[in-house]
Amino acid sequence: MRSFNLLGSEFDQSSARNGYEWRGARVGQTLGAEQIGACLYELAEGQRVHPYHFHHGIEEWVLVVAGSPLARTTEGERALRPGDVLCFPAGPGGAHQITGPGTVLMISENATLDTVEYPDSGKVGVYPPGKVFRSVDAVDAWEGE
Repeated sequence: MRSFNLLGSEFDQSSARNGYEWRGARVGQTLGAEQIGACLYELAEGQRVHPYHFHHGIEEWVLVVAGSPLARTTEGERALRPGDVLCFPAGPGGAHQITGPGTVLMISENATLDTVEYPDSGKVGVYPPGKVFRSVDAVDAWEGE
């Protein structure tokens, strides 16, 4: 049986994108999980994991491991503390964004297909293949047929 210590420093990935700088660890992958995905993110002050978004087909959870991150949801912003757990359901009501400082564990289903909507920028992502489109470019399914 594999294990992972959330309080250790087994980070194996990072992002240097301005505003989205973090160190991360693929916890689910390290554990050999097939149905549940989990990533540990360490965020500095003001840094975010992802843009404000929601999933159409899966829910996500966040577990605060350390620090005092901020959760932006459809209900506004709220400060979190170690031990807090939030569930972001599938659909617009589950829109969220996590901002540091802190260390959080993001947990979700490992769905084969996922559609993610980014309300602030009017984009929709389709995974796989990892393509993102602007909603204003939407066309009727029969256009061009």
